[in-house]
Amino acid sequence: MIERYTRPEMARIWSLENRYRKFLDVEILASEAWAELGVIPPEAAELIARNSAFDVSRIEELEKETRHDVVAFTRCVAESLGEESRYFHYGLTSYDIVDTALSVLIQEAASLIEAGLVALEEVLKEQALDHKNTPVVGKTHGVHAEPTSLGLKFALWYGEVQRDRQRLARAKEATRVGKLSGAVGNFAHIDPFIEEHVCRKLGLEPAPVSTQVLQRDRHAEFLSVLAIIGATLEKMALEIRNQQRTEVRELEEPFYSGQKGSSAMPHKRNPVTCEQVCGLARLLRGYAGTALENAALWHERDISHSSVERVILPDATIITDHMVRQMVRVIGELKVYPERMARNLELTGGLIYSQKVLLELVESGMSREDAYNLVQECAMASWESGRSFKEELAEKEVVRSRLGSDKLAACFDPGYYLRRVSHVYRRLGLE
Repeated sequence: MIERYTRPEMARIWSLENRYRKFLDVEILASEAWAELGVIPPEAAELIARNSAFDVSRIEELEKETRHDVVAFTRCVAESLGEESRYFHYGLTSYDIVDTALSVLIQEAASLIEAGLVALEEVLKEQALDHKNTPVVGKTHGVHAEPTSLGLKFALWYGEVQRDRQRLARAKEATRVGKLSGAVGNFAHIDPFIEEHVCRKLGLEPAPVSTQVLQRDRHAEFLSVLAIIGATLEKMALEIRNQQRTEVRELEEPFYSGQKGSSAMPHKRNPVTCEQVCGLARLLRGYAGTALENAALWHERDISHSSVERVILPDATIITDHMVRQMVRVIGELKVYPERMARNLELTGGLIYSQKVLLELVESGMSREDAYNLVQECAMASWESGRSFKEELAEKEVVRSRLGSDKLAACFDPGYYLRRVSHVYRRLGLE
């Protein structure tokens, strides 16, 4: 089922063809380095570089016999070579090839995700600027709190995606390492120059220390960052889902001509993309947990991580890439209903302005405790009676005498709550 989320660029990265191509790149560069050291004849390295070839179906055929994919790979390549094949895979162990190639694949996959996050930043920035001065009721605990700017929601997400990009860059760098240090990582049969040469040519850094494998804290960090990115996307999607509820309907994910919301109810316009994103975020968190389990291996290495990584690394990058692209589309084409927002601002009959009234009474010389009790009494009466909060307040002599009708009316201006939004935008670099 993962294929439905995979775009061609990501599918190419994790294809067997590309995996074995990266294996071959490492092997050819290793032969080149051995020739530079004078250990193998230069003409043998040249023939290996020129003639080495593989066929995925042949590797799979050989693997049925060898039950070892790297041995099957080396045998397949040897079939394309002559006498020089004896120098192919010289001094190396399987995971010198597998882990170094895997690091290159991770770099490629991370670059695709990075590009998606850049696009997501852009659409969030556009929405933040477009709706900077669009008032909407803020909610805490799911209950109406005070007016705020719709643009601030997008600005909040914009800031978080920036942090996600920084986290991904750090995790990408943590996995930008290779190792060609032999069976237990001590360079017993391989000169360190080989590792340095191969890594430099592939754009990697040699791991300062390794066992037979690169240490899996690096991969755990990478997958943990993907899980955090998933949590960011889930945060956006969950807010849109809540704002799309029929009784709220302030935001709505795009709904296209010909799209159906229900097999039974023709009227339905469901937030299906946002629901999908929320669900897939759970999967990413599971992959991150699994990656952490891979960090502890027996002694210099066991194989318990290998089968797991063949699933979680491709799947996690594919899913993250898909989720990012889906949210770029949703945010970019989001339906916004300012008129509904204006209506919803009045749903509580002005109760959302209670703090402003409280502060004005305090400014007038009233103690905060007395002011709070008075405002709460009027608010509770409004909740129970359905009368407007302003009417309840206006009936109190102490309110009329301290505030007057003009100052009381000014307390109910939603624009007051947006007056410092520019300060936040400047801190984010949005202005």
